[in-house]
Amino acid sequence: VQLVESGGGSVQAGGSLRLSCTASGLTFEDYSIGWFRQAPGKEREKVSCISSSDGSTYYADSVKGRFTIYNDNAKNTVYLQMNSLKPDDTAVYYCAVPSVCIPIAMGPTNYLGQGTQVTVSS
Repeated sequence: VQLVESGGGSVQAGGSLRLSCTASGLTFEDYSIGWFRQAPGKEREKVSCISSSDGSTYYADSVKGRFTIYNDNAKNTVYLQMNSLKPDDTAVYYCAVPSVCIPIAMGPTNYLGQGTQVTVSS
């Protein structure tokens, strides 16, 4: 399984970024895909995922209403649209295959991409 992220960068607070994750080595439609993030000195935290079974989505409370996850099965790609970014969103964002993805929960993962840096300045 290979997960390749892109789209990170530096923005000012209130700005937007769109992250992309292209997956290979798996049957894309059979796997839920999600995003974790890790800020310096902090533990990795779950952000969002989209279910392969019904397209339902999960969002961490900290990003609800600001982030949107969606996929393009034809391109084997999942996107994370991040709006109204805050300095607290600064982290390395990792694409992942979560063990569970339902609206109220997102499980851990054994597959992570290399990560993409998102920096939000105040």
